Amino acid sequence: MGKVVERIKVINVFEPEREIELEAVIDTGATMLVLPQNVIDKLNLRKMREVKVRYANNKTEIKSIYGVVTVEMCGRAGEFNVLAEPEGAQPLIGQIILEQLDLIVDPSTRKVIPNPRSPEMPMVEVLMATPPNSMYAVRYCSPRPLRASHTRKTLSAIRLKINPDQMGG
Repeated sequence: MGKVVERIKVINVFEPEREIELEAVIDTGATMLVLPQNVIDKLNLRKMREVKVRYANNKTEIKSIYGVVTVEMCGRAGEFNVLAEPEGAQPLIGQIILEQLDLIVDPSTRKVIPNPRSPEMPMVEVLMATPPNSMYAVRYCSPRPLRASHTRKTLSAIRLKINPDQMGG
């Protein structure tokens, strides 16, 4: 597909007057937002913790995580932590940023675009089968009963007794 580069704005959440615009490589193989240490220093970000990082060549290193920043790109914005790399390193936008902002890379134009399924705003997927105030964690209707190999009981044979007075509402 080739190199995809986008112009982004990065803002310190705690000191919004500290912001910077820069070009970042969109790296769908990376996880996080990666910025060089000199940009992190300019934004006056706080060190939060350290993590072990594995690079494409399988080398691992301990790196610092800073936070928190707002990233604005393609008309969308979200808050993220930042992985620090040495001064002069290429800023990278990883998969977490793309997912949270609901952006995709169009391979034909090599541009980042809003997901066509949600062009007006990011769509967040929540994998919950029932409303949170339901008495059931998951509802599943199947023509065949499900069996867990270690119990040999169908789900319909398992009964959960709940006193409605204990439900808190």
